[in-house]
Amino acid sequence: MARLDGKVALVSGAARGMGQAAARIFADEGARVVVADIVDDEGKAVAKSLGERAIYQHLDVTSEADWDAAIEATQAAFGRLDILVNNAGIGTLVAFDEMTLEDYRSITEVNQTGVFLGMKAAIEPMTRAGGGSIINISSIDGLVGANGVLPYVASKFAVRGMTKAAAIELAPRGIRVNSVHPGFIHTMIGNPEGLPNPEGRALLDDFTARLTPMGRTGEPEEIAKLVLFLASDDSSYSTGSEFVADGGMIAGHRSPGTDG
Repeated sequence: MARLDGKVALVSGAARGMGQAAARIFADEGARVVVADIVDDEGKAVAKSLGERAIYQHLDVTSEADWDAAIEATQAAFGRLDILVNNAGIGTLVAFDEMTLEDYRSITEVNQTGVFLGMKAAIEPMTRAGGGSIINISSIDGLVGANGVLPYVASKFAVRGMTKAAAIELAPRGIRVNSVHPGFIHTMIGNPEGLPNPEGRALLDDFTARLTPMGRTGEPEEIAKLVLFLASDDSSYSTGSEFVADGGMIAGHRSPGTDG
């Protein structure tokens, strides 16, 4: 039996990258999937490629009305909600002394407020379903600081904290809440030049080869497999925790002359 047979999942930011990879692996494992995004044409194409197991839903994660509509569409199509992946996110490089309040708010609204609204919207349908799993995509920048991305770091630390607080409150309802902390992954947000630009990809690969013990950039499918574990009953005793997939990047650094 597939690991998500009978489950219904909503994935935000599912038109591309890690969200798309999660939607695909969920469908492969038996789930019915709501592919949610603001990039309508790409999102519809992803849902169409998954066949009758998926629908597309426009979702601006900063809009409470859009979340209400997405939950309504999910229940109308599939009758329940068991899994929510809060994957939608944005980021940009801005030096702190050049940053505007609008720069800060634009990122935290999507990455932080969007996760809050998603979790809140999922409570009632998951409670009716007898429980569920919420997976919030944070980042290694939700565990350690980084220069040039202060709003992103702030938002991803907030996701980590909200995950823990929500897990405590929602456990009596049978709803588990965990956060995933990817390192550098081959996605649009991970590539400043924009995939599939080969020069941007090469720049990212060179950066991660130098900073990551595993010596390479991660792939969206590798994060999706971790998300699948948290969505499935295999992680039934895990809640309020962070799960890191970063190729060892934040484990520490190599000392010169100690390879091998």
